[in-house]
Order: sequence, then C-alpha cells, then structure tokens
Amino acid sequence: MAGRNSNDKAAWITELIRDWVNTSPENTLRNKAGDRAWDDPLVGFSCGDDAYWESFREHVGPYHWTPAEAFMLAFPNGNVSPERLTVVSWVLPQTGATKLDTRKEKTYPPESWARARFYGEAVNEKLRMHVVAELAKAGIRAAAPVLLPQWSRMPSEKFTFASKWSERHAAFVSGLGTFGLSDGLITPRGKAMRTGSVVAELEIPATPRPYKGHQDYCLWFSHKTCKKCVARCPVHALSEKGHDKIVCSKHVHDTCKAYIVERFGFEGYACGLCQTAVPCESGIPSPGEGK
Repeated sequence: MAGRNSNDKAAWITELIRDWVNTSPENTLRNKAGDRAWDDPLVGFSCGDDAYWESFREHVGPYHWTPAEAFMLAFPNGNVSPERLTVVSWVLPQTGATKLDTRKEKTYPPESWARARFYGEAVNEKLRMHVVAELAKAGIRAAAPVLLPQWSRMPSEKFTFASKWSERHAAFVSGLGTFGLSDGLITPRGKAMRTGSVVAELEIPATPRPYKGHQDYCLWFSHKTCKKCVARCPVHALSEKGHDKIVCSKHVHDTCKAYIVERFGFEGYACGLCQTAVPCESGIPSPGEGK
C-alpha cells in the first residue's frame, strides 16, 4: 500500500468491499435456498476531521464519538490526529426479492426481511471484520466503531435513544445519503438497506456530498409531498412530526419478534415496512413520485 496514491487506495478499498459482498458465501440469508442477504454495495469516504463529527456531539449527544475517539479506543497507545483518519462507509442494499416480499405485507415482515435484519446484520459484522483485517495486512490500522466493546446505545432527551456511533450518520457524512421522515437514510440505492463503517489510519479524499442539507432527498422535507412511509407503518409510529421510536420499538422488538419466533423459528426482530412500497425504496425519489 505504501506505493499507492490516495485514489488507488480508495479504489482498492471499494473493490475489496464490493468483491466480498458479491462473491463471499458468507453473504447469505441462511435459508434453504441460500439466497443472498445483500446486493452490490455503495462505498463512500469521509475525513476524520470533517466538521460534522463535532456537530453530532451537539445534535445527537455528547456521547457520540468522533472518528479519532473511536480510533483511540481501539488503539489506546496510537495517538493520531483526526486529519490522518478516514471513515470508510458502505450501503448494503436489500435484494429485489426481499423488497418484493416486503411490499406485499401490511403488518409483519416476511421471512426474507426478518432474515436480512438478523442474519444479514451478522453478514455486515463479518464485512466490518474483513475490511479491518485486510487493511491490517496492508499495514493500516483500522477499527469498526460499533464492534468496540465500549459501543452502546444511549438514552437521548432529543431522540429518545441514540448510540455512541451511528452508521447512518457516518454514511451521511461520507456522501451516501440523507435522512427521511421515518429516520431512514435515503441513498442512491434507496432506503431499504443497512450501513456499516470502519475508521482507518490513512488519508483518502472525501466522497463529495451531492446535497446541502441532511434531509434533502426526502420528498416530505423538500417538497411537502409523499408521506407514503406514514401510511406504511402498521402501528402509526410515523407522522408529519417524525418517528415515534417508543411505539416503533415496541412493535419491532416485542410484537414482530414474537411473530418471527413463532412463524419462522428463529430469534430475531424486524419490520421494514416503511422502507418498502415507497418512492425512496430503491433510489432517490423524483418530485413527481410523491404525489
């Protein structure tokens, strides 16, 4: 890696992530058909000293880590300045089959979505570890913040609960998308996806952010139209005021969990209805789609 320039490093890491997702047998829903959990990913980069990281301490909570804080937790004796760090972020899109299954549902998730939420996140964890390991082979120190033992969810006066490192916020800073009315991240691959990230000790130019505000892609915030995610929520946890996390969480972690255990036979929780059958399901919606 020593001989590579920053653009070569970005291309190498992007291909590293895409190749693993697109070819690894680990990318599976663990069903009888052996279906893939995730489609071809998006990858973005952001600088460790981007002003947004400090702003999250005010917007999300004082407990939200900057990249440098997360890196120092992983490498306590590895003092490094923020500008020498890069956040590598990725979007893992749901497959077309999983989205099709979920569009049909009105109250509970289908088995494919439940498996993507449970087994698919295990895939995401393996991808985080794979990226960290491959960077280490190239002599680059890296860590996945959400896999650090110090990571946790935290109570939030403003947002009910949040976390010490938000993968969606990392994707936003890395040019991959903006937030919607349901709190989901709307990306060029849509809102039906999951995100992951690592913080690495290398310098790569930031992916340009093709948006100015953190809600630009949402048709409700940009044009006061759509609200189709509101109609998709089976427990009325969404409204013009936003996302009621308490009502949503009870449905996802209690009602849907019991349904998944009884119906599909594995421990897991999920919903995902507000991420499908909406204009932002598979891409950035155009203004006409919200009518």
